Amino acid sequence: MRVEDLRHIFVVGAGTMGSGIAQVAAVAGFRVTVMDVDPEQLERARKVIDRSTAKLVEKGKLTPEQREQALKIEYVTTLEPASEADFCIEAATERPDIKENIFRELDARTRPEVVLATNTSSIPITRLAAVTSRPDKVVGMHFFNPVPLMALVEVIRGLQTSDETAALVVELARVLGKTPVEVKDAPGFIANRILMPFINEAIFALQEGLATVEAIDTVAKLGFNHPMGPLALADLIGLDVVLFILEVLHRDLGEDKYRPASLLRQLVHAGQWGRKTGLGFYDYRENPKGVPRSFS
Repeated sequence: MRVEDLRHIFVVGAGTMGSGIAQVAAVAGFRVTVMDVDPEQLERARKVIDRSTAKLVEKGKLTPEQREQALKIEYVTTLEPASEADFCIEAATERPDIKENIFRELDARTRPEVVLATNTSSIPITRLAAVTSRPDKVVGMHFFNPVPLMALVEVIRGLQTSDETAALVVELARVLGKTPVEVKDAPGFIANRILMPFINEAIFALQEGLATVEAIDTVAKLGFNHPMGPLALADLIGLDVVLFILEVLHRDLGEDKYRPASLLRQLVHAGQWGRKTGLGFYDYRENPKGVPRSFS
């Protein structure tokens, strides 16, 4: 299959990543369907896409016509419409059992030639491919948050991903306005293999009382020229997701440098997962930009 043959993209999961993927696919001219089992989550995604595209039009980064394309996204609560799709991207909760069930269903419902991509940030592509009858057409397509603004896409080849599948996904990423980078199927891939120890070390520094939340993030912004500090970035990603990825790295690579900081575990166990819950290393409940919290 060639990228020119793709007309209909089916996205599973209407959270932050799924809605962002749906938006960029729609403004690129594809027919897009978003599936989520939660109708309220679908409505939140619709509103987010509405606001996001309106802001991008105001800034001159989207045309009104592109925004109209995004407003035509279809929202469904079952996987049945995937039978009409030419390409599927799974962006559901970062849990292997959930993703495996989705891939089994997509495999059963879609045409044999349809590529099944996953936006996973840590789960092995080969593992997800193994539950399907088309492991050569299963691939990682890891976007970065916020999807409409971030240019990178990691294209991850599982053990049996074909050259044709990888080439198709690389070209699709370019059509979506992204820069694809091909990587091998290994724990954390490339971005999280590098990023997560950085975030974790920042949490250790906070845990040990070396500096405040604001000071640590200021060091990264002004000292390393990063647009966002590691603690603010962890809040944006979701502390639950950060912990999950670190646990995968620690378990699968067996190196102590990936051992999650205990403060991270405490915040996750307390349900303080960052922006999505209103509390993390910053407090977002009254200020959407976040107010640094004290952990002394």
